[in-house]
Amino acid sequence: MTKTNENKATETPNELGIIYPLESRPPLGETVMAALQHLMAIFVGIITPTLVLSRPLELDAATTSYLVSMALIISGIATFIQCRRVGIIGSGLLSVQGTSFAFIAPMIGAGVAAGKGVAGLAMIFGLSFVGSFIEMGLSRVFHLLKKILTPVVTGTVVALIGLSLIRVGFTDMAGGFGAKDFGSMRNLGLAFLVIITMLIFNRSKKPMLRMGAIVIALLVGYITAFFMGMVDFSKLSDLPLFALFLAP
Repeated sequence: MTKTNENKATETPNELGIIYPLESRPPLGETVMAALQHLMAIFVGIITPTLVLSRPLELDAATTSYLVSMALIISGIATFIQCRRVGIIGSGLLSVQGTSFAFIAPMIGAGVAAGKGVAGLAMIFGLSFVGSFIEMGLSRVFHLLKKILTPVVTGTVVALIGLSLIRVGFTDMAGGFGAKDFGSMRNLGLAFLVIITMLIFNRSKKPMLRMGAIVIALLVGYITAFFMGMVDFSKLSDLPLFALFLAP
């Protein structure tokens, strides 16, 4: 490759808005910033389905905390398995595994039908256990369906899943499920402050600020919420700083 071609290769990603092209190794500081940003971005998506599930099942605070802990721990283990592919197990790709909103409705239906509470959770866990073997079995023959499940079909399904999450995003912007001040300007103003802050830093010419746009926006929103009296630590006063197992 000539020097001219080398310059074009390095300039093209910047022209497209890409900070680091494929197979690049960013500096440690920027790598940590990007990792922290992804962690904070996926955190809410992982724990929200458990919180949504706990309300119709009428679970107490201890059981709800247990579900949240389970979701985070299993997400970490499953993500590690996916990234560090061993034989036929794992994809070998950086694919974060977390809870899914797609199964919320059937799980709530099964839990309520079983009597809510711990009995409802037992029904949900049992169905999930049996259903997991069906998914594992289908994964072994899924490649045979490529002629039917074309990229157009799978892409449409993924797009529909993403569109279904818009409702969850707008609900959180308005105050979250069951909020007494749902849709108030206080909640919407804070949400738009986070969005605008993220967009401003995302357009920065400094790579560190662009990569950390989400982290910075979340911190700005959190600090603002604290001074607005929207952050309550009272429920955390009786909890240990660190717990290996949090049993209900």
